[in-house]
Amino acid sequence: MNKFKFIEINKDLLPKTKGRRIDGHRFYEVEGKNYPSVTTVLNIRKKDGLTKWRENVGEGAANWEMGRAARRGKATHTLVEQYLKGETPSERSVLPIGLFKLLKPYVDQINNIHLLEAIMYSHKLTIAGQVDCVAEYNGKLSVIDFKTANKERNEEWIDNYFLQTTAYAHMYEEIFNKPIEQIVILLAGEDGSVACYKKDPKDYTESLGKAIQEFYKYYEELNKVKSTK
Repeated sequence: MNKFKFIEINKDLLPKTKGRRIDGHRFYEVEGKNYPSVTTVLNIRKKDGLTKWRENVGEGAANWEMGRAARRGKATHTLVEQYLKGETPSERSVLPIGLFKLLKPYVDQINNIHLLEAIMYSHKLTIAGQVDCVAEYNGKLSVIDFKTANKERNEEWIDNYFLQTTAYAHMYEEIFNKPIEQIVILLAGEDGSVACYKKDPKDYTESLGKAIQEFYKYYEELNKVKSTK
């Protein structure tokens, strides 16, 4: 018997769409409109820092590390999702299993799960994306994101995580007309660090709006440059 309870909600309200890449950026088609993924939108904020890092370490090393981090995150996500569903873990690699064990005491505070790995959208914000989890965390309806890192991170380094989950909070509220009380980031590091951040999405809504405006401005300029070539 699964220890976690799942809440029945009308999933017919969710879009029947999968992401696709347009001009190197991820978009979701929703009712005939292409909405950028929230991670695509937020990655623009870190673009200069990422470019500098790539220059410092070299393209080969940068691509290898980004691929490694993506595989680590995906495997850890899979373990968390299988645990919440009461399924037998499929992952056998030492690193994701270790990261999952760090997260497990915090994951155990989740219950009454509404969504797992679900694509949502917001017509108001004109963005879309795939949320990790919408559930009660310590009794409060929350957007919950599971993150991995090389080492412990200062809170000011992870502001994009708070904007990302705030976006999902707005999407959920718009689709299901039910308020999200908090956003929760569960972060495990390869150095053995683990952290739980609980925030009010209202504190990040303004910054999210600015980030979306900045993306559309950047994308418009990108298309202008393409059209002149």
